Amino acid sequence: MAVHLRLARTGRHKRPMYRVVAADSRKARDGRFIEILGIFDPLKEAGVPELKQERVLTWLHQGAQPTVTVRTLLRRAGVWKQFEAEKSAKEKAPAEKSTQKKASAKA
Repeated sequence: MAVHLRLARTGRHKRPMYRVVAADSRKARDGRFIEILGIFDPLKEAGVPELKQERVLTWLHQGAQPTVTVRTLLRRAGVWKQFEAEKSAKEKAPAEKSTQKKASAKA
């Protein structure tokens, strides 16, 4: 099951509100979802979504793919930068261990 982080539209006519949701990629845009991760009101001045940051990071670490729009919202909220930093730190740690093993093997 491929999980995507995407927007599901709510609200009334000409007054959109969006939920940021984790949903199976095969489901309809406003259809069934796994979890609500936040809300976004495009008519507010700030344009920054209200997110459950820990849950968003959990889904990203589990491999959920955000849509382009959701990725932009995550950047505005600062979550994407945090995810990238954690991801690069995890990638550097095994590389450092392997270089230490090589150095100890040569000695």
